[in-house]
Amino acid sequence: MLFRFFPEFNYNFVLLSACVIFNFVEDVCASEIKISFTYFVLLSACVIFVGSVERIVQENMKLIYRIIIRLSVALSAVLALWAVFFYFAIIDEINDEVDDSLEDYSEQLIIRFLAGEELPSKSSNSNNQYYLSEVTPEYAQSRLHVSYVDSMVYIPTKRETEPARILTTIYIDEDGKYYELVVSTPTIEKKDLKEAILYWIIFLYLGLLFVIIAINVWIYHRSNRPLYKLLAWLDKYNVGGNNSPLQNDTDITEFKKLNEAAMRNMKRAEEVFEEQKQFIGNASHEMQTPLAVCRNRLETLMEDETLTENQLEELSKTYSTLGYITKLNKMLLLLYKIDNRQFQDKQDLELNEIVRRYIEDYKEVYASMDVYTEIKETGIFRVRINETLASMLINNLLKNSYIHNVVHGRIYMEISSSKFVIKNTGQNFPLNSRLIFERFYQGSKKEGSTGLGLTLVKSICDMENLVVKYYFKDDFHCFEISI
Repeated sequence: MLFRFFPEFNYNFVLLSACVIFNFVEDVCASEIKISFTYFVLLSACVIFVGSVERIVQENMKLIYRIIIRLSVALSAVLALWAVFFYFAIIDEINDEVDDSLEDYSEQLIIRFLAGEELPSKSSNSNNQYYLSEVTPEYAQSRLHVSYVDSMVYIPTKRETEPARILTTIYIDEDGKYYELVVSTPTIEKKDLKEAILYWIIFLYLGLLFVIIAINVWIYHRSNRPLYKLLAWLDKYNVGGNNSPLQNDTDITEFKKLNEAAMRNMKRAEEVFEEQKQFIGNASHEMQTPLAVCRNRLETLMEDETLTENQLEELSKTYSTLGYITKLNKMLLLLYKIDNRQFQDKQDLELNEIVRRYIEDYKEVYASMDVYTEIKETGIFRVRINETLASMLINNLLKNSYIHNVVHGRIYMEISSSKFVIKNTGQNFPLNSRLIFERFYQGSKKEGSTGLGLTLVKSICDMENLVVKYYFKDDFHCFEISI
């Protein structure tokens, strides 16, 4: 949750701070606090690492992976807390048993001392030790009469220092004298216990994590089979195409509702597609016919010999405007068809061949500009694309490079197995690469240009999963199409 609500959180800073605090705690705190803080630091490091991984891949992470990551973090937290409580519970139980033993031993020594009986040796074969000494009333008043501590004591029989539990008792005899009895007994190595718990927790964590994740993944995939079938069907579904019916029988209520919602949406999409298709057809017929009639009538009027020169000039302008409107209408309808994916038939084509086919036509049309053209082929650029759209794509790029060129200009084309680049001279400054593919954007207005050619190129590339980009390099305007 921390990574969702605080994306700017500096995880490295948190880990560094935790390490600094841990070093401080290690110097001044008890071992019980050290072990709990050790687990805290390890857990923090685990959460930070998992959170960082989640942030890196969260843009396209599958649901099962997100579940596994968050399950790992949750298990880490639960097991770490369990380990801390387990450690303190064991230590408390051990101390309780040892304290009971020390109390019995101390009580026996005090009774024998007050009874005047001989005391046992200060160091027995059981490694229990005691020290009895007389203390001043002031000393007795300043100390607790019964206290327990953990410390290191020297065992004479073993000639080594071992951890021990020490009970200190201050009592008074019949004569009013104060005595201090210190009883010690060896106890477990808490450092070894901490290491053993840590190793077993890691082993337990890995084992539980593997088993739980494996079970969850199996349950997840078994339970979500209808969802995967639905997603696969939606991925293959093509509006307006020949689609197979959804066969996804399930007894889960949520998945049934999801199937029904998907079917309703696809049905509505098909209806909208047919309506748009019909509209495009009607618009094309209803608009193009009157425009063609108007142009024919203007042609008839322009053949009238009684017209003056000014009247003929005005009719010519009107005729050109109608031609521009006709062309613009065709381009807009074509864009509409492409955006609605009405060009479904695709085949593997070589763009090299299409470029060579059309370049000669453009050389003839724009021969008066004396533009130098050169094609450099280092590979075959094969794409799966609709043949009509492929011709439109190359035609619009070639036409753009000629229309926006200069007299005695140059056009260079580079074709490889992965991209097609066309470069042309023209304005000696770059165009706006963000707006150049927008409708009706033109760096400079050219006669006969509708401002939709590059928009059409972008729409075709988007539909056919191609990448198109513009850049200005070495005084050339460059358009690159890549897979």
